[in-house]
Amino acid sequence: MSETSLAILQWYGAISGMIGALIVSLNLGARKTGFGFIVFVTSSLALIAWGFLNDEGKAVGYQNIGLLAINLLGVYRYLIAPGEEEENEEAQA
Repeated sequence: MSETSLAILQWYGAISGMIGALIVSLNLGARKTGFGFIVFVTSSLALIAWGFLNDEGKAVGYQNIGLLAINLLGVYRYLIAPGEEEENEEAQA
């Protein structure tokens, strides 16, 4: 793979990881936090590709396999699973 393609994967993974962290840290509600986890998923995918296509990046690739699993759990929890927050709000009403 070309050096340019590897650089794009690396920089996309780094920048999107920071954006995902910002979105999640702002705690703007379940839907927006779930979107932050989707951004994290794309970051992990880019860094997995970069890690295994780059001769010196295998550790980053393996790390991001673990992070991908965690991020997918976040997507499930905030966007797919029935919201506990919604159930609590309905019970209080």
